[in-house]
Amino acid sequence: MANKEDLEKGLALRNKLLGKRAAAGTGALGELAPDLDEILTEVLFGRVWTRPGLEPKMRSAITIASLMAMQRLPQLKGHIANGLNMGLSKEEIIEILTHVAFYAGVPTAVNAFQLAKEVFKEEGI
Repeated sequence: MANKEDLEKGLALRNKLLGKRAAAGTGALGELAPDLDEILTEVLFGRVWTRPGLEPKMRSAITIASLMAMQRLPQLKGHIANGLNMGLSKEEIIEILTHVAFYAGVPTAVNAFQLAKEVFKEEGI
C-alpha cells in the first residue's frame, strides 16, 4: 500500500517536472504497469527527488548527465524538457552536455545535442 503523503508529494513533483506534458498521463508504464508507476511516483519522485540534500534543479542536471552517459535517449529527451521546467536554462543544459561529452564520448554528445535541439525547438527557445 502506498504512503499517501509521499505519493502526493511525488505526484506534485512529477507534474512540475513534466509541465504541460503532465496532461498526457503516464504513458505505457501507467497503462501496462500501474503498480510500478505508483511505486516510482511514491519513491523516486515523492522520496528521492524531494530529499533536502539537493535542489530539484541540481537533481535534474544530474539526471540529464546520467542519462546522456548511459545513452538512454528517449528518457534523456524527456529529462532535457524536465530540466527546463525545473529552472535549467538552455545555456546550462548545453554546458551539461558539453561537460559530459569529455567523459562519455563524442558520439554520445552528438546524440544528446540532437535531442536537445529537438526539445528547444518544441519549447520555442
